[in-house]
Amino acid sequence: METPAKRHRTSGDRAAETVADGPGSFEPRARLSTPTWEQTIHQVSSAIVVLKTTGARAFDTEAAGSSSATGFVVDRERGLILTNRHVVLPGPVVAEAVFQNREEVAVRALYRDPVHDFGFFRFDPAQIRFMQIGEVPLVPEAARVGLEVRVVGNDSGEKLSILSATLARLDRDAPAYSKDGYNDFNTFYMQAASGTKGGSSGSPVVDVLGQAVGLNAGSKSRTNAAFFLPLDRVLRALHALRSCCPPEGPGAAKWLQPCVPRGTLQTVFKYAGFDEARRLGLRPETEAAVRSEAGPEVTGMLVVDSVVPGGPAHASLEAGDVVVRLNGQVLRDFIRLEGELDAAVKGHVEMVVERGGAEISCKLQVDDLHSISPSRFLEVCSGVVHALSYQQARNFCTEIGKCYVAEVGHVLGQANVPKRAIITSLNKVDTPTVEDFAREYAKLKEGARAPLQYYVMSERHRKRTTLLYLHGKWFPPPAWYHRDDTTGLWEK
Repeated sequence: METPAKRHRTSGDRAAETVADGPGSFEPRARLSTPTWEQTIHQVSSAIVVLKTTGARAFDTEAAGSSSATGFVVDRERGLILTNRHVVLPGPVVAEAVFQNREEVAVRALYRDPVHDFGFFRFDPAQIRFMQIGEVPLVPEAARVGLEVRVVGNDSGEKLSILSATLARLDRDAPAYSKDGYNDFNTFYMQAASGTKGGSSGSPVVDVLGQAVGLNAGSKSRTNAAFFLPLDRVLRALHALRSCCPPEGPGAAKWLQPCVPRGTLQTVFKYAGFDEARRLGLRPETEAAVRSEAGPEVTGMLVVDSVVPGGPAHASLEAGDVVVRLNGQVLRDFIRLEGELDAAVKGHVEMVVERGGAEISCKLQVDDLHSISPSRFLEVCSGVVHALSYQQARNFCTEIGKCYVAEVGHVLGQANVPKRAIITSLNKVDTPTVEDFAREYAKLKEGARAPLQYYVMSERHRKRTTLLYLHGKWFPPPAWYHRDDTTGLWEK
């Protein structure tokens, strides 16, 4: 069984060159022409932090609770820390970073990717007074099979652990962590036998030059296999986030709104070898053309794995379609797929697929991935209700935006509504969205009783009816909270 790497719960060689990865970069690599691992670890460790996080509310795929994980500074001038998405959390989070000299500093969430397992915290570097903050450059192109690496971080809750590994694969499928929780997709992962455990989420995977070639993200239970996220899309996001730092400096309470364009077809793709693609209907002449144009290193093609109902590709793509071209070019990997989609947000792309030996061309609208990822919730007597996210819609193959119960709280709990239920009506009025539910709930008076209909994803064709008894005088009135990425807070 694969597990997301792992918060610890508490309840390829490159030639010597100058690294131009933004302000505060290290000195030219030529000075470390023959570095030792001891030198590299000493250099990297000054950028490693222990992240202590508390999820204040259940939200989307994540429950409320406290945990510890790892992060590392990727821009010391602006105070940017890279870690996993499941550490930054999609919902309200309170966090602090502990450096190696035991200095603590409050951090605020700046960005979390809607799909991939990475996110960024920010802090004020001026608050670290007794040590020189290090910085780890991101060099995704340095990753290669056979590269010796070290995973440096807070493994098993320790202050600092150093685990050695050798990259064995660069094209592993994204790990499947849970049937009804967070899963990454539409990307390759790297695999190595490092034996990482709880608390190592967000650890840098570094080569002997001190460059991060991957981000530790997950592992496989009862084995030493660990999974590392490639850094191509991470580096793109980092470049975009650097422009969010205000003129008055990183210590400002309010930053500029992060702008990292993310496009989606609400479709999950997988990488299939040419042998499997042929069984799905790939024609011999198409395979020959793809191999000729893409080169001998390409051994497969992207295939449609699932399509979210109601999405822009729902009427055009089907599971098993072999993707041949995107915007006129052979599509060989996920990096180019996401590059094209991110560049065409709210626009269109042209896709050519083969289905059962027949070629099909389609023009597809590209949705804004951020707009279909919830960034607000309704709190009702300690319960949390919000729009069904793309993550969960993909898990359960249903439409996004439905009224989703992230936490039941008092009133919904008394009515025996389970967590992760979908509410379909309240007081005999349909509630297809959380806004509809909020409007009908506001009409109820203290002590009122009203029928409520819902279903659970495991039995989505069976609607259940219960009686909602509004007994909430000991709780604050229902309130909306929305995420403000400029402050890192959730505003009421």
